[in-house]
Amino acid sequence: SAGVLDLLRGKHPVVNMVLEHRALSKLKSTYVDALQAALNSETGCVHTSYSQIGAVTGRLSSSDPNLQNIPIRSEEGRRLRHGFVASKGNVLLSADYSQIELRIVAHMAQDEAMLAAFRAGEDIHATTAAAIYGVSSEAVTKAMRRHAKAINFGLIYGMSVFGLTRTTELTLSEAETFVKAYFEKFPGVKRYLDGIRKQAAQQGYVETLLGRRRYFPALQGKANVQVKNREEREAINAPVQGTAADIMKLAMLNVPPALKAAGLKAKMLLQVHDELVLECPKQEVKETARLVQEAMENAYPLSIPLSTEARYGVNWGEMKPI
Repeated sequence: SAGVLDLLRGKHPVVNMVLEHRALSKLKSTYVDALQAALNSETGCVHTSYSQIGAVTGRLSSSDPNLQNIPIRSEEGRRLRHGFVASKGNVLLSADYSQIELRIVAHMAQDEAMLAAFRAGEDIHATTAAAIYGVSSEAVTKAMRRHAKAINFGLIYGMSVFGLTRTTELTLSEAETFVKAYFEKFPGVKRYLDGIRKQAAQQGYVETLLGRRRYFPALQGKANVQVKNREEREAINAPVQGTAADIMKLAMLNVPPALKAAGLKAKMLLQVHDELVLECPKQEVKETARLVQEAMENAYPLSIPLSTEARYGVNWGEMKPI
C-alpha cells in the first residue's frame, strides 16, 4: 500500500522508484489525459462546472473537470499549470487572499496579540514560532516557522496534540510544550476554540460571521466517540472556513461590476478557494489587479484588514508579482 511504501521510503532504491512511478502515473491519468479529453472542440478550452452545495464547508466545488485540485506542491505537478494559457494579447491574473483563515480567527477570537501581529504586518507564522520557541523573530529558522504554521492551522482545524505529531516530526512532548506556549501567546484563541466546542455541543450547530449555519447532530445524539470527535473537529473549523468561503463569494459578486464600471475587459475564469483567476489585456493588468484586490479586500469588514497578493503571467504556471 502507499502507506507502507511511504514508511519504507529511502530504505531501498526500488521503493523510491515505485513511489515516483505511481505519482507520475496519477498525474498522467488524472490530469494530462483527463484534461485533454475534456477540451471543448469549439472553444479549445476546458470548461468546469461550479456547485454552491457541493461542499459542506460552504466552499464552491468544481467538477467535470475539477480545476480546483490542479497540483501546485510538486515540481511535476506545477508543470501542469503551464498548460493553462491566456489567449493572444492577454495575460492571466491571479489574486489570492493572504492568510484569510487566520485573520478570521483573530477577528472572531478578538485575541489582542494576534490582532496586533496582523496590524503590524508581521509574518504570523514567524511570530508564532518566536513565541513557542522562546526566541526573537530574527532567530526563527525555516524549520521553526514550518512547525508554527502546522500549529496555527492544525489548531483551527481541531487537530489534537497527537495529531500534530503525525503531521510534523515533533515528539509528543514537544507538541504539548508548543501548544501550551501557543495558547499563552494567544489566550483569546483558546477561549474562542473552547467556546465553539461548548456552543456546538449545546446548540448542535455553529455559524459563520454572515450567519450561515452548519449542523452537527452527532454532538447531541448517541453517536460513538469517533463520530463525535470528528464532528467536534469539523465544528471548530466550520465558522472559520465557512466565513472565508462566504467572503470569497461576496468578492466574486463585487468584482464584475467594478470592472465594468471602470471599462476594463477582464473576465473571471476560475475560483480556487482563496484565489481568483482572471484573464485581461496585458496593458490593463495593473488597473485590473488594483480593482480586483480592492473588491476582495473590502468584501467584508473585519477588525483587521484583509490582504491579497496579485500575480500575472502568460500561463498559470509562470506567474510573477505585479
